[in-house]
Amino acid sequence: MQLTPFSLLLIMSKEKKQTRIADLGEFGLIERLTKNINIVNKSTLRGVGDDAAVIDYKENCVVFSTDLLTEGVHFNLMYVPLKHLGYKAVVVNLSDIYAMNARPRQITVNLALSNKFSVEAVEELYSGIHLACEHYGVDLVGGDTTSSLTGLTISISVLGEAIPENLVYRSGAKPGDLLCVSGDLGGAYMGLQLLERENEVFKVNQNTQPQLQGYDYILGRQLKPEARADVVNAFEKLKLKPTSMIDISDGLSSEILHLCKNSNVGCQLFEGSVPMDDQTKKMAGELNINPIVAALNGGEDYELLFTLSPEDSEKIKNDPDFTVIGKITEPAEGANLIAMGGSKIPLQAQGWNHLKS
Repeated sequence: MQLTPFSLLLIMSKEKKQTRIADLGEFGLIERLTKNINIVNKSTLRGVGDDAAVIDYKENCVVFSTDLLTEGVHFNLMYVPLKHLGYKAVVVNLSDIYAMNARPRQITVNLALSNKFSVEAVEELYSGIHLACEHYGVDLVGGDTTSSLTGLTISISVLGEAIPENLVYRSGAKPGDLLCVSGDLGGAYMGLQLLERENEVFKVNQNTQPQLQGYDYILGRQLKPEARADVVNAFEKLKLKPTSMIDISDGLSSEILHLCKNSNVGCQLFEGSVPMDDQTKKMAGELNINPIVAALNGGEDYELLFTLSPEDSEKIKNDPDFTVIGKITEPAEGANLIAMGGSKIPLQAQGWNHLKS
């Protein structure tokens, strides 16, 4: 999937005839969007086409999550291609299931659409949804569509499964546990800042070409993130079960505080241990932003934050994709950032809050 942040996919192509959704109607649109769905999971007994999907999980636990993305709040179609948006909408939901040490199996997709969207535009959105389903081995088993007066809203629900004893919750961290993270942080936030900067330039002069060269990684982190299925697979291979886990959607600070609150513990986060990519640091320098601020408060990285018993530290010691970034303490000590100079700074949930914004 090629990154084309400033291709305005709402317009698609002036030369290509666009089909109005009203010409097909709700049922015609649903049939067109779902005609090529292939079922890949044995647990899917009945998918699209009936009053409800039928799922069979036998002895395993069912894990369920849902998420909502709204135009103008969660995404800007001036620089977010519809195919990437469809892919990302699925990924952000799957990430919640992996954060439980479970595996996603089925999704439903609900759309609210204004009349500015053509059928072809909706198909472009769905091409990203289908691509994500194919990549992660998930079945699309239903959903709903309705009209909107304010643009596009996407709501995706996901069903997953897990063996009961494999499930990991936010509430299991204990003093002495190691605080760990997968991947690197802050890239999605800095990718968003880059896109916002270039969009402001574009508003002033639409003949200006966006200056995006050299930042493919952080653009990808924002426009086409990936859920960490590989981390759950690695845990299984290593015979490793975290004591607690959460995905990083709203910023590292917020997620650490969630773990501490649910587990009734404190923590020390070491600033110098937080992993960040070179492009993240470079973009932060251009915009005069401290990169640790992007990691702490930016969000949308969809990495996994987890705690481990010290006895399990050897299992991840040589894995470059896992980083120990702190330790769990007694609750009375609170949750603190230990700065490079050794000073202790209380962590605050300053991640993105759409209700306040």
